[in-house]
Amino acid sequence: MKKFINANIYKSNAKEIIVADGKFLEIGNNLRVCDNTIDLKNKLVLPPYVDPHLHLDYVYSLSEGLGAKSGTLFEAIALWPKFKKNLKASEVRERAIKGIYDEVSQGVQYIRTHIDVTDPNFTALKVMLDLKEELKDKLDIQIIAFPQEGMYTYKGGRDLVEEALKMGADVVGGIPHFELAREFGEKSIHDIVNLSIKYNKLIDVHCDETDDPNSRFLELLNALVLMEGIGEMTTASHTCSFGSADNSYAYRMFDLFKRSKMNFISCPTENIYLQGRQDSYPKRRGLTRVKEFLEEGINIAFAQDSINDPWYPLGNGNMMNILDNGIHLAQIMSPNEIENDFDLITYNGAKCMMLDQYGFKIGNPANFIVLDENNVFDAIRKRVNVIASIRNGEYLFKRETKYDIKLDL
Repeated sequence: MKKFINANIYKSNAKEIIVADGKFLEIGNNLRVCDNTIDLKNKLVLPPYVDPHLHLDYVYSLSEGLGAKSGTLFEAIALWPKFKKNLKASEVRERAIKGIYDEVSQGVQYIRTHIDVTDPNFTALKVMLDLKEELKDKLDIQIIAFPQEGMYTYKGGRDLVEEALKMGADVVGGIPHFELAREFGEKSIHDIVNLSIKYNKLIDVHCDETDDPNSRFLELLNALVLMEGIGEMTTASHTCSFGSADNSYAYRMFDLFKRSKMNFISCPTENIYLQGRQDSYPKRRGLTRVKEFLEEGINIAFAQDSINDPWYPLGNGNMMNILDNGIHLAQIMSPNEIENDFDLITYNGAKCMMLDQYGFKIGNPANFIVLDENNVFDAIRKRVNVIASIRNGEYLFKRETKYDIKLDL
């Protein structure tokens, strides 16, 4: 049994944590004395960062000479099959571990990853299923059976998604706006929902990742999961076109989203880079309506999406960087908004992943991170580092806070 003291716990007045057998035993103030006491020195303590949308089979593929010169989404998708032809399990594993290290070393303990299953050999999927089990003491990984080239654009794509679910993928994925015609996109949405029900799997769809305001697969997805009562199991990722839709449509949909309880994920750095490529000025930001979702009480989270791949050349798994970019682009930096902004990379992502043992609750796994600041506002303003990550009550890592320097000013 160990006791952590002087902890500024996010959204709590509690300052002390007692851990036993890897779980939260007590959370409060003036708790019992423990022989093993750790002073957190009034630093800000959060539940671990959650990255609910990442492509671990793509990370660092840009370093191997694969890049979209135009910087557009569809060129990047078109380049991927050429690279995938020669995909080797050892290379996928090496790059994925590098991407996981990037994230875990910066406070992430939960990742949901899209794995392309339009590959009859399931090379990447097999690697990721192994890594999920192998690294479970370091982080939780959810795997999405994702048809990157489309369920119907790629011959047999729908059947490959189903086989991936049978093999152990946790989530049904899709990309309806990439199908060859609207009818095929709609058909894929029906298939996604049917597969979710058949195998009792979560849903996470690349949905309307385009500037075209007429791309409205989101409307169909929401209607189907609302009727089936599985909205809380469902996430719509990107939904960029919803940011280009007119207000009359958008506010009608807000009411329907609240009824279905569907989740949303925005990938601010990637979408600001990829979208609006055909615009001159005014130039769209490419983000969905993050601010309005929050104001309407609809769950939305931020995610990294890509690390050094054909879609996005940068990225390093730093969720503080994602948060910083996202709150600027979505204009959510009023004092009240800032006090809640960390939800976008913690609790909201956990809700997308349906993590029922996440956060500071008695009996939950004792997983949390410590930031190099003592309050939310300054932590975000200074974009501070994670100085410790604790999993099941044990340190994954801890590092020095700041360099001691003296300046003559």
